[in-house]
Order: sequence, then structure tokens, then C-alpha cells
Amino acid sequence: MSAVLANRVALVTGAASGIGLAIVQRFVAEGARVIAVDVEGSPLERELPETDTLRTVHADVTAVDAPGDLLRAAEPWGGIDILVNNAGICLPGSVFDQSDESWARTFAVNVTAPFRLARAVAPAMRDKKWGRIINLGSIMSDFGGPSLCAYGASKHAVAGFTKSLAVDLGPFGITANYLQPSAIWTGMSRPFMDDPEFRAYWEGKAPVGYIGEPADVAGPALFLASDEARFVNGMGWRICGGAMARF
Repeated sequence: MSAVLANRVALVTGAASGIGLAIVQRFVAEGARVIAVDVEGSPLERELPETDTLRTVHADVTAVDAPGDLLRAAEPWGGIDILVNNAGICLPGSVFDQSDESWARTFAVNVTAPFRLARAVAPAMRDKKWGRIINLGSIMSDFGGPSLCAYGASKHAVAGFTKSLAVDLGPFGITANYLQPSAIWTGMSRPFMDDPEFRAYWEGKAPVGYIGEPADVAGPALFLASDEARFVNGMGWRICGGAMARF
């Protein structure tokens, strides 16, 4: 049986830890060649030693020249077939105290960087008549939450942007979808998980009775990146253990 992503080249941002790291590891295991990108260079190199099928790039995806640099990094492998816009930040704040700076930074990382990268990879995908763009949304792409003014708005933007991508790129054999994790054990979520009340709430809300791991997101990402998902386009996929199905 051939590997699911054999002969595919993937670019994954926010790859040094958490969900991004799990996606990189799963994609490599399934035959892809992966360019793993993160703003944190040392953790990236520690967690993902380079091999014949894995290259790491220390880069800030919000930099204007980042898309061009990452495209050039993929040239020896024939360009990018799969883009996973995973890099993200959460700077808590309500409408009363969210600063202009934290709002702008949240949108720069969570929305503008994915837009620029999608714009950069789309022409070559169009020429190949094949491509996959997977954006990381959140359950906050559908709902609101306390003190998540900028984060919630940015994840709603990811949903709308992805649906527009799906319509624009679908005729060229390119699909665009977004993943919607709920509470997942990651470095970004740890400050919240360290609150026993928060952790107990999510463990109790999910009918499966536990909080998800990064690998629980990597599996759905693998499916969306595969040929099997050719008719899945413009969709959000809640990865929440059933938490959002519960009244």
C-alpha cells in the first residue's frame, strides 16, 4: 500500500510544537516531503531534525517577504502541493481592554499571513490542477467566548476567507478547508489548562470525557490533504470530542 501523501510537498507553519508539530510528523510518516516553518528557531530544530524529506525554516510568517522565501525553499522539491496555515496566537482581551496593538498582531498572524501564503502558492497549484489549503480555525470560528475579542474575530475571518478560497480555487482542482479544534493540549492552551476549573469544564463538556491531543487534529489534517478529500471543499471540521454538540 502506498503512502497517503507520497510525492506531495507540504508547507506547515507553526511547526515547532503542538498541532503543527503533530501535523508535520504525520505528513512525513505518510510519505510527504515537508517544509516546517516556525518563528522559534531553536525548538524547531530540536523537535524536527532535518532529513531527506524534512526541511526546517526559521521565519516570521507575518514578514512581507516570508511567502517568497518559503516558495524558494520548496523549489528543489518542485513547489508546494499542500499548505497548512497552522501558526496562530491568542492575546486575550475583551472589548473593554483589547488594545489596538494586540488586535493588529492577532490579525497579522491568524489572518493576513495565511492570506499571503495562500496567494503565493495558488498560482503553481492552479498550473498543476491540484492543491490543498488547510487553515487552522477554531470552535471560535462559530462561537464567541469571554475575553477573546480579537482571537474570536480572527478565527471567524479564517472561516470566511477559507470559504472564499474554496469558491475561487475549486475550478482548478484546489480545495480549501479549515479545522476547528476546541480545547487541545498545546503550549498555547497550557495557561488556560493550568486553571483546574477551565480544564474540568472542557473535560466535562466533551462527551468522550477528555481533552484532545495534537495528534487528534493531525489525523483530520491528513485526510483533508489527501486525494480522498477531493470533494470536501469550503468546510469547517469541528474537532472537539462532541463538546459543541452538547447543549
